[in-house]
Amino acid sequence: MKDEITITVTDQVGIEHTLICPLEMGLTLKDICKAYELPMEAMCGGMAICATCHCFILNNEPSLPEKNDVEDALLSELFTSKETSRLACQIYLTAQMDGLSIEIAAD
Repeated sequence: MKDEITITVTDQVGIEHTLICPLEMGLTLKDICKAYELPMEAMCGGMAICATCHCFILNNEPSLPEKNDVEDALLSELFTSKETSRLACQIYLTAQMDGLSIEIAAD
């Protein structure tokens, strides 16, 4: 079984970052972006109350968990929200997400 995956994150100015993500630590997409010091605000620390970890899923990734009601409600309040919008703090990294590509939403 894999103990790490690779994901691609495009920041707000269009620079692509390749992240090697360990799986055994129970990290979220937000956690790994912060670990790599990418410009993701995530002010509430992953409590799903601020939406400052808003990102867009770039590749059609069926392995992502469904949005929960809280995430859905927060995203619906954002003017920049799209069909592919997610909160990075609500997505825990799994082996099935290898190759995932996301873009951090601009403020």
